[in-house]
Amino acid sequence: MFIDDIDRTRIRRAWSKVPEVTIYFWIIKILATTVGETAADYVNTTLGFGLQWTTVVAAVLLVVTLAAQFAVSRYIPALYWWTVLLISVTGTLITDNLTDNLGVPLTTSTIVFGVALIVVFAVWYLVERTLSIHSIRTRRREAFYWLTILVTFALGTAAGDLVAEKLALGYWVSLLIFAGIIAAITAAHYLLHLNAVVAFWAAYIVTRPLGASLGDLLTQPTDAGGLGIGTTITSLVFLVVMVILVAYLSVTKVDRIEQRDLGRIVVTR
Repeated sequence: MFIDDIDRTRIRRAWSKVPEVTIYFWIIKILATTVGETAADYVNTTLGFGLQWTTVVAAVLLVVTLAAQFAVSRYIPALYWWTVLLISVTGTLITDNLTDNLGVPLTTSTIVFGVALIVVFAVWYLVERTLSIHSIRTRRREAFYWLTILVTFALGTAAGDLVAEKLALGYWVSLLIFAGIIAAITAAHYLLHLNAVVAFWAAYIVTRPLGASLGDLLTQPTDAGGLGIGTTITSLVFLVVMVILVAYLSVTKVDRIEQRDLGRIVVTR
């Protein structure tokens, strides 16, 4: 019934660098994806940094944050979710630069990022033989993990803008479409036993265009199909909720994979 020193050492050495997938994970993920859309617009437009300087600032912050993330030996909620937030902003800016500065059509960028994501998944699996986030315990796997997330954010931004703006379906319809896709993935997992890893990454990818559509719906003016709340209020409210949830996870540790592993050892003794 007790955990001996060998068990503790084994689990400590195998501490995961990412959180357990709980309801908190998905709530914070959607908040982060939405803020990625609204914060990029806030700094770019509202603060007047411009797309180029906003991209430079976001890229520098991301590099510093990733260095810190790789340096730690375990999952730290505040650092992990700050990294996700910065990748969300950076992914948005990558697509915006391609569209606004280089004139790349959203259809093209969506297809290119989609193919890029397939390639990343393929290489990751060929090298590591798994795509499970519960296996993110080495720097190489963590590198694949963050690269995958960056591509999903760039892809999601392009796909969200493509559906809402290029195809002129509007933000409400786009939001409902992506929410419906996530609901279908969830049902396929629980009712049709869709593989957990496949279901996770499918839902993870779609949460980005969902967040992009939600962010645009809240911030865009009413004459453009939005609610006109603006990037300042939207970003602030979503950030505050994120901070509260991350603080809760930091205190309770309910989303730490090693806590689950320790529990399993106790049960099986």
